[in-house]
Amino acid sequence: MSQGETVGPLDQSVGYLLKRAATALRTAMDAALRPLDLTVPQYSCLEVLSQRPGLSNAELARAVFVTRQSMNLVLRGLQDRGLVTRPTTAPQGRALPSTLTPAGRAQLRAASGLVREVEKRMLEPLAAAQRDRLLHDLAACVDALSPPE
Repeated sequence: MSQGETVGPLDQSVGYLLKRAATALRTAMDAALRPLDLTVPQYSCLEVLSQRPGLSNAELARAVFVTRQSMNLVLRGLQDRGLVTRPTTAPQGRALPSTLTPAGRAQLRAASGLVREVEKRMLEPLAAAQRDRLLHDLAACVDALSPPE
C-alpha cells in the first residue's frame, strides 16, 4: 500500500475487525467478571500470577498490557481484598514479587470458568480446525509486528 492509499472499507480491514473483536471480547469479559467484583486487568493479573508467581510490578504490567502505574493500582486493590500478597520489603533490589493467596486462587478458579465460557461463546461459530488456524494465524500476526529480540 502506498502512502496515499486508504485502508478501504472498514468491514474488510483486518486491523479494524481485530479491534472490534478485542472490544467485544473485553465487553463480554467485563460483564462476566462483574459479579465477582473483578475487572479484566485484575483477572488478567490473577491469571498471570497463577502461571508465573513472583513477578514484579513491571513484569506484571507488561504481561497484562497496562502501565506500571495502573498495575500498582490493580495490585493494591487485589492485595486489599486478600487475593494477592507482596512482601513489605524487596528480597533483592526494589521489586516486590507478588503471589496469589488461597483466596486469590479460589477467586481465579471462579473467574477462569466465566472467562472460558465467554471464549467458548466467541469461538462457537468456528469448527475445531478453524479455531486452531485462528490461533496460529493470530500468533503469526503478533510475530510479524513484534520487534526482533
